[in-house]
Amino acid sequence: MALNLTVDLARCTGCACCMMECPDLFDIDNDSGKAVLLEPRPTAERLDEAVRAVRSCPEGAIRLEEK
Repeated sequence: MALNLTVDLARCTGCACCMMECPDLFDIDNDSGKAVLLEPRPTAERLDEAVRAVRSCPEGAIRLEEK
């Protein structure tokens, strides 16, 4: 089972909760101020981080889906 992280940039407000919670998975783009996904297919070791990122987003812009 492969899991995919995605960020809906139309919903992202750039609050950086994802980056603060999971700096190995997310960054913030200097120009747009929105989330940048660093690792779209997190390893099993990073699954907990990915779930925390989804939960930390106040806009619901981050999704973790089976692919």
